[in-house]
Formats: sequence, structure tokens, C-alpha cells
Amino acid sequence: MSTGPSFRVALVGCGRISSNHFDAIAKVDGLSVVAVCDSVAERATAAGEELGVPSFTAYETMLREVPCDIVTVATPSGLHPAHGALAAKAGKHVICEKPMAISLAGADALVKACDDAGVQLFVVKQNRLNPAIQLVRRAVDKGRFGRIYMANATVRWTRPQEYYDQAPWRGTWEFDGGAFMNQASHYVDLVQWLVGPVESVMAKTATLARRIEAEDSGLAILKFRNGALGSIDVTMLTYPKNLEGSITILGEKGTVKIGGTAVNRVDHWLFADYDDDDKAIETAATNPPNVYGFGHEGYYRNVLSALRGNTKADTDGRGGRKSLELILGIYESARTGTEVSLPLKG
Repeated sequence: MSTGPSFRVALVGCGRISSNHFDAIAKVDGLSVVAVCDSVAERATAAGEELGVPSFTAYETMLREVPCDIVTVATPSGLHPAHGALAAKAGKHVICEKPMAISLAGADALVKACDDAGVQLFVVKQNRLNPAIQLVRRAVDKGRFGRIYMANATVRWTRPQEYYDQAPWRGTWEFDGGAFMNQASHYVDLVQWLVGPVESVMAKTATLARRIEAEDSGLAILKFRNGALGSIDVTMLTYPKNLEGSITILGEKGTVKIGGTAVNRVDHWLFADYDDDDKAIETAATNPPNVYGFGHEGYYRNVLSALRGNTKADTDGRGGRKSLELILGIYESARTGTEVSLPLKG
């Protein structure tokens, strides 16, 4: 049952991820899609016909002609700041797919545009809402791990050459970035969200098999401000299909691994002291149809609640910037061969 105002959503970018947004919005009473836009006319038309809403190939035209309250930006990553800023200037709240930008300057410009226009900015980090990840966050907040010693995120997925060939922006430095910036960005976010701010990073990246500008594989070693050590290992070359998307936290009084292909399954859960949350781990596992998981629905529920004034945004622009900064630190370390301190200078 809806308790409060409803909001109309227009979406720009009808590519691979858009169906997750459409499905999620359809499940949230209080939100509705009212228009779609894509620079590829066939994609825009197909999405518009499926949803029964007007479709556009010109973004500014959609913003001008369609009464809406929110714009979801699901275009190539490098275009997010410009597309988000246009929506903000038109007085629309902005939901931005990850990453919110591919440079800190772009992220800051988007945050400023939304601040100046007095609209809210939401950055999609749907994996934070996975039931298993929520349990880990609660365990961290309750101090159940004691001192955290080590954290590891592993993304062993596959993206064939055909995936990159489907869209010319994929794997480019100008519009996308590589495995860390695109596919693994949620995992970079989870590590720093769960364990805390990163003090420094050392990284190696490589383009081993895909014909792209950016990396298809990489490793990062993290030192957290709280003294813990961490690592993130990522590849898009796993044979023959996605193997694992996991995060492990090792602490003084607890050990947890959330695994599956999209941090959706509790693989290991052991603490020195009992908590009622321990009973919830059986029901926390989900079996998502793909690596995006089920989190978009929960994400849109949070957006609706925040816009109604009932809660805060799970991930706003400043929260989205933190994980972007860590990814850029990883890239700087890989490029220079040196340890990079955070926050980044300049």
C-alpha cells in the first residue's frame, strides 16, 4: 500500500542494465516509468513499446517534454556526470548507475549540479542491500568481529570479447574503464563500506586476453586506516562462465565469507559470541538470475522512502565518490608502480 506521494521516473540508456531498473520500478508501489531514451532508436523504441511509454532518442527533448520527477541515468559511465547534471538543471532527482563518473572531477561536478539545483542524487550500489551483506554490516556495527585483521574481495567472472564488441564504449578509458571500474566496482565499494576507509593501495593490472584499452584482470593490496590488510582480485577471463563474486572478513572473534556469483550466499559464518542474527543466515541466501542480483528493487524502495522524507539515501553522491576514489587510486598505483595514499591529492 502506498503511503505518500508517487514519483514518475524517466530513464536514459536502454542497454544491458536497464531491464533491472524497469523490473525493480514495476515492483515498487509509488514509482512508475513514464519515458525512456536511448541514442540507438531501435533500443529506445523497443523499451518504450514494452513499457507502454513514450521513447526518445534526444535526451534534452525527453527532459523538456515529459513531466517526470526522477531521471535514472544508465548510459555509458563516462557520460553519467553530464547526463545527471542536465537532469538536475531540469529540476529532477537523479539516480545514477555505478560508477557515478570515471574521474573525481566528474563526480564532484555531478554532486555540485545536484546540490545547486536542490535535488537528491542517488548512486546505485545495490549489492549493499543483499540480505547476506546486510547481516555482515550489522555484525561489523555491533563489533562482533572484534578487531578486523583481513578482508578480501574476489570477482572471478567472464566477459567474452563479444560483450565488449556489443558497444564501442566498453573497455575504453574515455567512457568506461576496465574490470575494476565497471564490473567489480560494487566489490570495491563493499570492501571499504564494510571494513572502513583505505589508507593506501598497491595494485597491478593487465589486459591479458580482451581487445580493449583498459584492464581485464587486476590485483590490489589495501591497507585500511584501522590497521587491517585487504586485497581485491578481479578477472573477466574465468573459463567458461562466472565462478565467484565473494567477500571474506577475518577478525579477532569472527570469520565470515559471503560467496556465490554475486555475494548472495553465506559460505561461512562463525563468531565467538552468539547473536540472534546467526539464525537469519539460512534465510539470507538468494539465488539471483545474474550477477546483478535482486538489489535494484530494494534500492528503489530506499529512493522512494528518502524522497518521501522517511529515511536517508543508502548511497548518495558523496558515498558513491568514496569507492570511485579507491578505484582511481588502484589505477594510479598500477600505472606508476608505486603505493598510492588516500585520499588522492588534487
